Amino acid sequence: MLYLLLRSLTDWLDEHGLYRIFGLLDEIEFRALLAAGLSFALVLAAGPATIRWLRRMKIGDAGVSDSAALSQHAAGKANTPTMGGILIVGSMVVSILLLADLSRFYVLAGLLVLVAYACLGAADDWLKLTAKRRGTGSRQGLYAWEKFVFQIGLAAVVAYFAAQQNGDLVRVLNLPFQRTYVPNAEMEAVVQPGLIILPTAAFVIIGALFIAGLSNAANITDGMDGLAGGVSAVVAAGLFVLAWVAGSDMAVRLLVPRIEGAGELAVMAGAMGGACLGFLWWNCSPASVFMGDTGSLALGALIGYIALIIRQEAVVALFCLVFILEILSVMIQVAYFRATGGKRVFKCAPYHHHLHLSHWTEQQIVARFWIISIVCLILGLASVKIR
Repeated sequence: MLYLLLRSLTDWLDEHGLYRIFGLLDEIEFRALLAAGLSFALVLAAGPATIRWLRRMKIGDAGVSDSAALSQHAAGKANTPTMGGILIVGSMVVSILLLADLSRFYVLAGLLVLVAYACLGAADDWLKLTAKRRGTGSRQGLYAWEKFVFQIGLAAVVAYFAAQQNGDLVRVLNLPFQRTYVPNAEMEAVVQPGLIILPTAAFVIIGALFIAGLSNAANITDGMDGLAGGVSAVVAAGLFVLAWVAGSDMAVRLLVPRIEGAGELAVMAGAMGGACLGFLWWNCSPASVFMGDTGSLALGALIGYIALIIRQEAVVALFCLVFILEILSVMIQVAYFRATGGKRVFKCAPYHHHLHLSHWTEQQIVARFWIISIVCLILGLASVKIR
């Protein structure tokens, strides 16, 4: 909104010598960093009032665990407010509306993904966590198939319309160490011969699975104070760099897809990073509030969406290694349990609970998973450079 206002007033500002003051808003990097700072500040400012409201509404975690060994640990978190994801998503929406170029399809589609998945998570949180107040006596959330159908359906629609942007380039199968561009003498982008251009149907299927998969993976990881929020903040930093590269001439130099308009997604990534850092202020151990499905489903989906648009799914998957390992641990546990009639691979799934039952403290698990995510971020960015 502020960016579009600047563009409409550029001539007037220039005539009055004011453009040099407000011209910084023309720079994506500045707007992305400003979005991070604004989101951070909004979460800090709105946190106390939001937490008080959630407590009044009795939207708190019941402290229920699917493992008897974790019951005592979970009981200690009973009645801590959840649905704190409204802080993350709300601050991000405000920052994006103010600082991103709202004339870009990719920005509007990203906002749709963020808000829609947050609403899905909020509905699930509300039904589960107000069940006792409503007299049902148990946690009553959305059915798994209801959530999955919504996740896949919306992701497929967004991926389909994204495939119509920028021609074949947005559907390039971009693999690690693969050269997407060969710059010519004028440093213009020339698509490398022999690249695989995905059919629209294949692109939509891959995109839908990637967005929905990361959404669920982030949701599974959200089980300890600061875990999902900290990992998401690290991933957002990587997305900021990749989105900025994808929208600039640096993409040609690094031989990766240059997606027209994708640079604005750096603003979204900046807003995500700032919001997650701000949320950690309230979510660090012992947590004052949990993000719940409202935050985790939305964060994971937006990460998947940005990765899809900038054609960096493989690199972002490396950034999200913690998320992916967490959801794989659940899939392995469930499959093995059913196949063997009740045996388990892990003491408890997802994997962070297995580590907790193996006598790691919650703080150790969270800090070490953050460290792993930072290492994966470094390796992912290095893979872009050395291709």
